[in-house]
Amino acid sequence: MFLEVEQLEARYPGRERPAVQRASLGLAAGDIGVLIGPSGCGKTTLLRAVAGLERASGGKILIGDEIVSGEGVHMPPEQRRIGMVFQDYALFPHLDVERNVAFGLKHLSAAARRARVTEVLALVDLAGSEGRFPHELSGGQQQRVALARAMAPSPRLLLLDEPFSNLDVDLRERLAQELRGILKAARATALFVTHDQLEAFAIGDQIGVMHEGRLHQWDDAYSLYHRPATRFVADFIGHGVFVPARIRQMNGSALVETPLGELKNLTDCPVPDAYPDGRCDILLRADDIVHDDLSPVKAVIIRKAFRGSEFLYTLRLVSGEVVMAHVPSHHDHQMGEWIGIRPEVDHVVTFAPENGAPA
Repeated sequence: MFLEVEQLEARYPGRERPAVQRASLGLAAGDIGVLIGPSGCGKTTLLRAVAGLERASGGKILIGDEIVSGEGVHMPPEQRRIGMVFQDYALFPHLDVERNVAFGLKHLSAAARRARVTEVLALVDLAGSEGRFPHELSGGQQQRVALARAMAPSPRLLLLDEPFSNLDVDLRERLAQELRGILKAARATALFVTHDQLEAFAIGDQIGVMHEGRLHQWDDAYSLYHRPATRFVADFIGHGVFVPARIRQMNGSALVETPLGELKNLTDCPVPDAYPDGRCDILLRADDIVHDDLSPVKAVIIRKAFRGSEFLYTLRLVSGEVVMAHVPSHHDHQMGEWIGIRPEVDHVVTFAPENGAPA
């Protein structure tokens, strides 16, 4: 691994709970890692600890094979060879693009500086903009200038702290995809912080979900969605709910009893004795529930959100449980209307009933 964070802990004075609690992650050279989670979860503190802007109170950080933070070691930020892109881009308004990008290249000759600026501006698709000033650029262009400036000194690691937070939603999604292409073309190793799941999925090779200082899971997007390690990850990633269930054995295979009926022919399911009496909570995502007028299972629409090609319906079953479903938008049902639904699940994600309550 090129970046290794081992059992990292970071504390702020006067706070009882650490801002980061024993977090561990690894990032291979050329890969992009993303930290995601609600506000105040510790993701920016972890990023700042990697940068050296926050002093870790425990654990170890290695970049390459070099320990930059550990017991008795705290390498200053300027010695870590790290490039950073901040939320506000921090461009110098009185300097044109060329001088902004060249700011960290004072050790090079004038000709070498100009050549490197030309190279990185071409990489971020801003060739020919050397003479423009920040106020003459769009928000997306300013973000790319900030990225070019961070990349210009050829840092061994790039850190990006919510660089799209000041941009509108449509532009953020497009730039997220562009950013991944730019970083991959540069063969850069990067760690990115966001609170937006779509950004995380668009950019990250590895994604870490944080909550209350804990790194709950560090994994690829598919595994986070389909195999969440904790209830928090299951609840935070995607649209889903937990419903009570019971796993039992029938004819040599497991089936799951749920308020929506029995789930059979599962490709992945815990054995019944994984939980006392087989009782557990299962995660049902919106794409696990199919609208079917012929289904005997009925649910009433209690919320609906139009998403263009589909509605996201929130539904209450007769038994009181709430589920969610993506339904094509030409099925425009009314609030309070009862519709038929059925589960379409090939593997189940299960957890022990919350608070030990029986399912």
